Amino acid sequence: MAAVFEKTSLLQRVLPLFRGFDLPLIFVVLMLASAGLVAMYSSGYDHGTRFVDHGRNMVIAATILFVVAQVPPQKIMAFAVPLYAAGVLLLVAVALFGITKKGATRWLNVGLVIQPSEILKIAMPLMLAWWFQKREGQLRPLDFAAAGLLLAVPVGLIMKQPDLGTSLLVLAAGLSVIFFAGLSWKLVLPPVIIGGIGIALIVWFEPQLCADGVRWPVLHDYQQQRICTLLDPTRDPLGKGFHIIQGMIAIGSGGLTGKGFMAGTQTHLEFIPERTTDFIFAAYSEEFGLAGNLFLIVGFLLLIWRGLYISLGATTLFGRLMAGAVSMIFFTYAFVNMGMVSGILPVVGVPLPFISYGGTAMVTLGLALGILMSVARAQRQEPAKARTPL
Repeated sequence: MAAVFEKTSLLQRVLPLFRGFDLPLIFVVLMLASAGLVAMYSSGYDHGTRFVDHGRNMVIAATILFVVAQVPPQKIMAFAVPLYAAGVLLLVAVALFGITKKGATRWLNVGLVIQPSEILKIAMPLMLAWWFQKREGQLRPLDFAAAGLLLAVPVGLIMKQPDLGTSLLVLAAGLSVIFFAGLSWKLVLPPVIIGGIGIALIVWFEPQLCADGVRWPVLHDYQQQRICTLLDPTRDPLGKGFHIIQGMIAIGSGGLTGKGFMAGTQTHLEFIPERTTDFIFAAYSEEFGLAGNLFLIVGFLLLIWRGLYISLGATTLFGRLMAGAVSMIFFTYAFVNMGMVSGILPVVGVPLPFISYGGTAMVTLGLALGILMSVARAQRQEPAKARTPL
């Protein structure tokens, strides 16, 4: 008797690849990506091929997201140590043989020019999540001290380049892992209180600290100038303070509902510098106003909430820490970018996720979302495996 085999269709072979994807997360990402395409078309339609390139970068990021989501968290964990070690070695190579542009040594020529600090945005939380996973159930204060050292090495090398924006993102990603691993509030609150007092003193004594000829220890001159410009942009309205002043003017002129799509005067008369990259939030605010800003803020809050929700349901400590860190990466990106454009934080060159133009940043976000989706798929597939009869 001849056996009959049914040939599976292409759809039947493809569908399992999408099984377990977190649909609320996909919806929020699509919502923010759509806002990014609209904002990029308006601010960059006359800026070369920025809109087309932005769409291409999104497709690349989506592809990376899909591929990484197929990899179980346990296999992703195997890349933690090699990726961290490679990132640190490349940072050391940058310090020794790096390419200098505009006073900063951040790039390395390895056949093509790369910026190794971008690797640490993902490698750093991966490494710390691996570290705490290996010590689950037997954590001691010394383990947290070692984690702090693992974090301090790349952050110090990145700050030396100098690159305050990237070092801030790597630091935030690493600290979030250490916090979620169970760091005591008794160790968290004192630095926060000291930092708050320090900021208050800087604001109070700003006229003396920012007077001509005064130099601050530790910080580079340009970093000191950014802080002083933040405290009083009118000190140099046509120079260092121009970015902040024009950003605030654009945001304020948007009003409640904005001037309308492609109708922003500050944007299209080129008063807003870097209107397709770091300061695209100002251009977006001018055209879509407070209503558009609330749409973006709610979108990012939903993304962060969903990431933390996935973190809570993760089946392993590594998955919980990585999902939590990825969520805080998006928080840091959005908070710092909106804050610096609005004039409440120094200008540090941090892009707004999905909205700002930038291929490297988009690839990093795609990788981060892929890891988050991998954790979500693992927790959905675990109950199914538990129900499978032996």
